[in-house]
Amino acid sequence: MSLAAADLTADLVRFRHEMHQDPEIGLDLPRTQERVLTALDGLGYEISLGTDTTSVTAVLRGGAPSSTPDSAGQMPVVLLRADMDALPVQERSGVAYTSRVDGAMHACGHDLHTAMLTGAATLLADRREQLAGDVVLMFQPGEEGLDGASVMIREGVLDAAGRRVDAAFGMHVFSGLAPHGQFVTKPGVMMSASDGLVVTVLGAGGHGSAPHMAKDPVAVITEIVTALQIMVTRQFDMFDPVVLSVGLLQAGSKRNVIPETAHFEATIRTFSEASREKMRVAAPRLVRHIAAAHGVDVDVDYQTEYPVSITDTTETEHAEDIISGMFNAERLTRLATPISGSEDFSHVMAAVPGTFIGLGAVAPGTDHTTTAFNHSPYATFDDAVLTDGAALYAELATSRLASLSASQPAFAAN
Repeated sequence: MSLAAADLTADLVRFRHEMHQDPEIGLDLPRTQERVLTALDGLGYEISLGTDTTSVTAVLRGGAPSSTPDSAGQMPVVLLRADMDALPVQERSGVAYTSRVDGAMHACGHDLHTAMLTGAATLLADRREQLAGDVVLMFQPGEEGLDGASVMIREGVLDAAGRRVDAAFGMHVFSGLAPHGQFVTKPGVMMSASDGLVVTVLGAGGHGSAPHMAKDPVAVITEIVTALQIMVTRQFDMFDPVVLSVGLLQAGSKRNVIPETAHFEATIRTFSEASREKMRVAAPRLVRHIAAAHGVDVDVDYQTEYPVSITDTTETEHAEDIISGMFNAERLTRLATPISGSEDFSHVMAAVPGTFIGLGAVAPGTDHTTTAFNHSPYATFDDAVLTDGAALYAELATSRLASLSASQPAFAAN
């Protein structure tokens, strides 16, 4: 009898809790990497480790006797991805398995993603003889602002099976946004691009009672922040939105001292390449001109980060069909509008056809509109979704390999 996801429940919960208690941040996650390698041990995967990051790439060779290779004699390949890094957040969720690392927390649910993919690894190994192709598992560090996906792409994850991946699937849990167990999809633009704007106004310090004898960077930087918000509403189409939020603003040390410098950092979210490129030019231009009007210098650093997450329609529809078939069709929602969060899985979907699936992980009966959202120190995620996520990952790979193999013309060897 084939192994079922429900048979793995206790193992997945234990894995997730242990990982949650021991979070690691960034591109270097040695303890997490070791935990994943232990979970994969003995399952028959070809394992390769990252050089510039502690990533894990695992390839499982399918053995279905009816598999059809392509014209080059190669089998179809499907990739499944899970991110593994935590956030620099002090946990205040109150869960029994709370983080034991000061200042670090799995506040975005990456511990669930990793547990789900290790579960899928076990399920796929169990049904290896049914796989009409190869599966690549992408265990990725550094999703939280460090673009670990690009590092893994550079190191060859998309070609780890010996040929380019045909389809890629990622999943993300939410502590809000969607009800418990609800899957969300969207063909086309699903998530925004993310860029950063870092500005330092260079004034001249002085006494607060005599601002005319100084060059006050505080007055300048506050004008810049306000003007950027006005610019968004006057230079960009409301139907192609731009979101600019200042999350860091620093200046001064005492109320009667005009400081020499003032500094802010902002995140910028756009939903089209046209708006993204326009913002890349418009924001620094506005900052520099306001500074010049006040006679002060300014340093402007516009940081290009993650592109728009664009899902492939065919892969999204495939995922929707699988979700509807495995679970109640009422558990699937197609989003009407994109999500303003961003993902470095966008780099994978820009390189190969793929899709991204959201999964509500609030506790059953909880109002998902009022719960603490991802990245909050109070965010909690329900273990009950682990088996569904593992089962879906495995079935996405199994079914997509079958359809890819069936669509390939038979390869005739000489």
